Amino acid sequence: MTEKLSDDAFAELVAPLRGELRAHCYRMLGSVHDADDALQEALLRAWRGFDGYAGRGSLRAWLYTVATRCSLDVIAARGRRALPADLGPASAYAVLDQGPATEIAWLTAYPDTELAAERRETVELAFVAALQHLPGNQRAVLLLFEVLGFSAAEIAEMMATSTTAVNSALARARRVLAEKSPEISRQRALRTLTDTGVRALVTAFADAFERRDTDALVALLTEDVTWSMPPLTAWYAGRAAVADFAARMPFTLCPSWRWRPAGANGQPAIAFYVGESPEAEHTAFALTVLTVRGDRVSAITSFLGDEFTGPFGFPKSV
Repeated sequence: MTEKLSDDAFAELVAPLRGELRAHCYRMLGSVHDADDALQEALLRAWRGFDGYAGRGSLRAWLYTVATRCSLDVIAARGRRALPADLGPASAYAVLDQGPATEIAWLTAYPDTELAAERRETVELAFVAALQHLPGNQRAVLLLFEVLGFSAAEIAEMMATSTTAVNSALARARRVLAEKSPEISRQRALRTLTDTGVRALVTAFADAFERRDTDALVALLTEDVTWSMPPLTAWYAGRAAVADFAARMPFTLCPSWRWRPAGANGQPAIAFYVGESPEAEHTAFALTVLTVRGDRVSAITSFLGDEFTGPFGFPKSV
């Protein structure tokens, strides 16, 4: 009888794969919190079942099998996560009287700290949001094949099904993704700017907030820009609607802004803080993720609240 692997030995064994497994759970679930829970459960199951694995086959494939099954359990229990655009049409004017829709399971942002550079496009908000429209098994098959490079035969074994079923699920998933996902990778669009250009765009965007300057903000946007703010259901499309919202809400109702640069979902992001005056303490208000096309911002996704501070390592106030 073999001696059971210790906690420390198991942790050391899986450490090189932990970051990519967490990203996989996030792609599956659209939530950092759910991803962390699923990964914790997966590693616990893997540790308990390690004697059964006993070095047969690839450790990476086995851990992805366990993580995928844990994620599928979460999907079966909770369903998919959403962004405001998934729930209804855009608003032409600022909606002033809405409260947070806390009953909706919202998609959340993912910190860049553990992402390898070559994998950043696989956690872009548009891609992860599109994945949420797939049933769990199709989501898993697509990610295991397209993102992680497992073969159809390997996936069939991982998911206890046939290669024919895997290929069928993959074909259906690709059709849905072709409809839901943007034609051009947002990360490729981002790479048309140098790092200096990205920093300049982020700074100009944030500075427009600090000055509460609607014209300066609009000058940075594409004509078809969108702005969404989960957990609010209203969202805006086009420069006119975005300008109306900015002028009537954040630039009028929030006396003072401060900001810190961030990175989320392989995209530039900004941690915004709001205060009663420039001299007052500012509290965490939102993590805003920017989607870039060319040299302008084509989508603004502001995750309202201070929940981002923990996962992203930001203070609650500045």
